[in-house]
Amino acid sequence: QVQLVESGGGLVQAGGSLRLSCAASGSIARNNPMGWYRQVPAKQRELVAAITSGGSTNYGESVKGRFTISRDNAKNTIYLQMNSLKSEDTAVYYCNSRREGAIKVDYWGQGTQVTVSS
Repeated sequence: QVQLVESGGGLVQAGGSLRLSCAASGSIARNNPMGWYRQVPAKQRELVAAITSGGSTNYGESVKGRFTISRDNAKNTIYLQMNSLKSEDTAVYYCNSRREGAIKVDYWGQGTQVTVSS
């Protein structure tokens, strides 16, 4: 059974910090690229940050310089350190793991709410 379990969301004041974690288990390969996406009502899910098993990273424009993604391959876990949070960062954050190949398969966590009060 494939499972992505997120933790670390919550309520924080603008300018504050939060750290999200996502632990992958089951048949999710340890070398899958993983990442964080976020979604607010009536909008498409957008990329926040992604990281390969080798540590290469990619960030959404709105979070560059404020958020940092990292991973622990031994634990099959990724983290998202979010600093200088803004009210527009309020969203449900989803963990993603992508199985590459001829047929790409996306695995998703259940989502964790991040609310930034101004």
